[in-house]
Order: sequence, then C-alpha cells, then structure tokens
Amino acid sequence: MKPIRTRTARAIAVAIVAGSLTLTACSGSDNGGGKESDAKSQKDAAEQQDPVVYGDAAASTGPAKDVAGAKPGGFINVYMQSDLSHMDPGQIYVSDAGQFSNLIHRGLTNYQEDAEGNLTVVGDIATDAGQSSEGGKVWTYKLKDGIKDEDGNPITSADVRHTIERLYSKVIFDGPTFVQSWLSGNDYRKALPDGPYKGKHLPDTVLETPDDKTVVFKFNQPRPDLPQALAMAGYSIVPAKQDTKAKYDKAPAALGPYKIAEYKPGKSMKLVKNDQWDPKTDAVRHQYVDGWNFSSTVSQPSQTKRLISDQGEAKNAIQFTDSVDPAQMADVVTNAETKKRTIAGYQPYVWQLTFNLDRIKVKKVRDAITYAIPNQSMVQADGGRYGGEVAGGLLAPTLPGFDATYDPFGKLKKPNGDPEKAKELLKEAGFKEGTKITYAYSNTPRGQAQQVILKDALEKLGFDVQSKEIDRASFYEQVGKLNNPYDLYMTGWGQDWPSPSTVITPVYDGELVADGASNYSHINDKQVNELIQKALTQEPEEAAKTWEQAHHRIVEEINPAAPVYYSKQLQLYGSNIGGARYSTESSYINITDLYLKQP
Repeated sequence: MKPIRTRTARAIAVAIVAGSLTLTACSGSDNGGGKESDAKSQKDAAEQQDPVVYGDAAASTGPAKDVAGAKPGGFINVYMQSDLSHMDPGQIYVSDAGQFSNLIHRGLTNYQEDAEGNLTVVGDIATDAGQSSEGGKVWTYKLKDGIKDEDGNPITSADVRHTIERLYSKVIFDGPTFVQSWLSGNDYRKALPDGPYKGKHLPDTVLETPDDKTVVFKFNQPRPDLPQALAMAGYSIVPAKQDTKAKYDKAPAALGPYKIAEYKPGKSMKLVKNDQWDPKTDAVRHQYVDGWNFSSTVSQPSQTKRLISDQGEAKNAIQFTDSVDPAQMADVVTNAETKKRTIAGYQPYVWQLTFNLDRIKVKKVRDAITYAIPNQSMVQADGGRYGGEVAGGLLAPTLPGFDATYDPFGKLKKPNGDPEKAKELLKEAGFKEGTKITYAYSNTPRGQAQQVILKDALEKLGFDVQSKEIDRASFYEQVGKLNNPYDLYMTGWGQDWPSPSTVITPVYDGELVADGASNYSHINDKQVNELIQKALTQEPEEAAKTWEQAHHRIVEEINPAAPVYYSKQLQLYGSNIGGARYSTESSYINITDLYLKQP
C-alpha cells in the first residue's frame, strides 16, 4: 500500500515517494512558486471520496473505451529511482509494484476509471464485479472466455484457487491479507501452511470451484468489500502451471497486455506486447504502445531535470511513481509550458513517524517526540504545498467523513512543532540526556532530507540519534520485521479502498502483529481491537462512528505513530506522451491510457 512505495494496494500502497535534499526549513515559505490555488487542496481531496460502483457484465465487457487521439506504436521510457519491490502478485503491496501490475497482471476484478476519476469495479477475468448471496456471505464469480497466460495456457477456476491458496504458504510474506483472513481468520496460515504445493486445498465450505469457469468464496459474515479487495494487485492471478514459488518474483507470467522481455535486476526492464492478451476480454487496459523501457537507476532530481529539458528520449518518458523533485518545483510550476506536462492530485497517503512500541514504551516520550516534529519542514522536504499538507490525524482527506479540524497535537497552530511542550513531557517521563534513539530511513533524497530535519529536532531534545539508512527497495521489508532494531521510522499508508477499515485494520489491529505484516508499531490494544471487530460487522453509517472512536483512541491515548503530513502528487512527463491524466485509483499518472503522439 505504502507511497511511491507507501503501503497500499490502490496505490496502492502503497512504497516511498522520493523527496528532496533541499531544506527550506522552518518558515511557512512554500518554495513552490505560483498561486496558492495552483496546489491541490482538501476540497480536491473531497472530490476523490465518491463511492465506488460495482459494475455488471456490460460494464465488464471489453474492449476498453478508446482514448481520444490515441495512436499505436513506439516505446514509453519509464524513470524510476530503484527496482520494483516485487513482481509476484502475492507479494505486491506497495505502489510502484501496484502501478506496474496493471501492465502485466490481471485479477478477478479491476477498477475502471472515467475521465472525471469516478471508479467502477468491473470484472477483469471475471464476467462482472461478483454476485453476492446469503446476505453478502457468499460471492460467486464466473470467468470470461479467452483468458490466457503469455504462453497460451487457458486460465480456469483452478488457477484462481491456486492464486488464493498460495497466499497461505511461507513463499508469500509481503502482500495483502484481507481475503485470506476473511476466509480463514487472522491465523489463516494454519489452515493451509504449505499452500497448494503439497496437494492440499481449502475445503469447499470456504472456497469452491464447481467447474472450470466458476469460483465461489464463502465467508462467515458479510463481506461487501470483496470486489474491491480482489481488485488489489496482490490478488492478481498466478497460473498454477507457471508458479515457480520464490523465483516467480523475478519472472512472473503475464496475463495483461504486456510481458517481460528482458530484466536486469536493479538496472532495467523491457516490456513488449503480450500477443495472448485479447482486448475483447479487457474493459480497463489498452495496448497502444509497443512496449515499455524501465530504467531503475534514475534519481528523482535527474528525472525532473531530464523531463524539464524535454530533449531526445525524455520526450517519450514518464515518472512512474516518483514526484517532481522539490528542489526543482519552482522550475516546473512557474513555467507555463512545463506545467502543462504535469498531473496533480491529492493522494490517499498519510506519512507518519512510527514508533516501535517494543522499544519506545513510555507514552509521554512518544508524545514529546510528536510535539517536537517540525511537520511543516518535513512537508517542505517533499515539495511544499505541492507535496503535502500538515496532518492532524492518521486518516487521509480522501476518506469519506474526513475531519479537517481534528488536531490533538496542535499542529495546525504550530506546524513546526512545540519543543517546549516536548521538553516538559520528557521531564515528566524522567528522561535522561543522551538517551540513544535509532531512526531508520529510506535512502531517497526525501528520506535523507527528512532524516536531517528529524535528527536535528530530536538532538535538541537531548537524544543521541543513531540514523540508519535502508535501501529503498527493501525498506518496508526491513521495518516490517518484528525484531527490527529501530526505534523510529517514517512510514506511509494509503487506503486500499474508500473505508477506514483499510487503514486502521491492517496498520493498527493487534491481531495482525507479525513478521511481514503492516502493523509496523506493533500496537496491540484490547479496546482498539474490539472497536475494529465491532466496526467490521456494522453498516457503513454506524461503522463510521466506531472507526472514528478507534482513530481517536489510537492517536490520543496510545500514539503508536505521529501524524506528519497528508501526501499530494505532482508528476512530470515528456511532450510526446499522450493520454496523460491523474488516476484517482492509483494516485499517479494513469498508466493504462498512455500512448505516443508521434510513435
């Protein structure tokens, strides 16, 4: 889910947005140029709160609606700072891999997005978004005809069963867990510890495949969000014949419009057309370009510089999940011609400073650090008003019912922190000058810049800060280990679909404290756990109140993660790129509609 490598499935989550080495520090100066109305606001975020519609068979029938003016041919160049975190669908839960997934993978369902950003869940390899019965406890999917993998093998219900069951095995450690836990409980791995690899399967009372074209999910309570969960990249199909277990992460088989032709880990990847993909079966994707050339060694500043210059191969290039370099933001937004080549939107992510509760056990110490964080300076290191807004809580403005006034730590009044309040709390906690504290950060420009800011703020409180740099591609894997040696780490999370359940449950449910899980703070509070279970069984209007109660307890009474800022997106692309627009679903450039104006 994670940004840009923020955890999220719809961004999926998802993932670390790159930032800047430039520090414009403590003032409210935005360093962005232009008028205040140029930057996306919470009003824009509210427009992204529209409920998702479930599509019928007609909406799910391909081909996808043509993009006006689209032409076939050519290769799009993709700029990335580092390699994809994963390519195995079962491992995908950060946004770079989620964006990539739509090019090569397909699932039972997917999101269809219109020009205004309105979302409809449609059948992808299924004929529709799903048919529910027994009050939403049972969901039935019929598979479309003509779905094949890149080698021409027909996809059947057995492949869907295999896809779900392999998620129970230890081969998979870094993807979403919604469907597995709904089917088999939070200890779902015990239900099928070897996955399907030793010939065992989930019983038909849980997952039934009565024929080659039918899949039936059976739950012990209503699961109205199943179509949205199945639209996550993490539930894309892995054909049983193609599954190579751990090796699949480096060489997955394609069902989507493109397949991997060449992959050099850490350097580059080339995608070409998958001739087994039939556009008549796909209501979402296009196959306009001949392929995609990924470069995974282009830093964020270099990406921005190349795209501003718009010369040579940069004319055919895009930023994939990185943003405009904050240090060059003014060069982009104050130049009318360059600014025309940007997409912008309010992302579903909240960046927070996560506390490892196994190591920082005293709440007053956590509160002190929260008060001391210079939130506005952290935003400045990620693009100023074009990169984000100071956060009061842990739920993003893109969620329905967002409360813009919620600000228990007074960040809206003191956006660069309250060091005096922090020192008072530390004194009350019996804090000793020189106490060591270990801060882990991602080796991106933004991560490095924010490390400088946080280290300075914490040292002024009297901490001896030990900064530990982690490679961007493995950051969430490292901080996701239960016995990780870090006290603090910046993490980002975005909703998997428009419900607090997809934020509070995966990140703050104590039942989900485990290696590889997304509960990075290791919070395990009985009252929060009970509120989560209560909300999951309620109707949306009633549940909203319960989620709010859980949110307030988490932030005010436990404080496992200090809210820092709500994330925005501004990306740049070359002048020969056509079909570029902001995607509400992915929160990046809409990857499925792109073409080259002059192939």
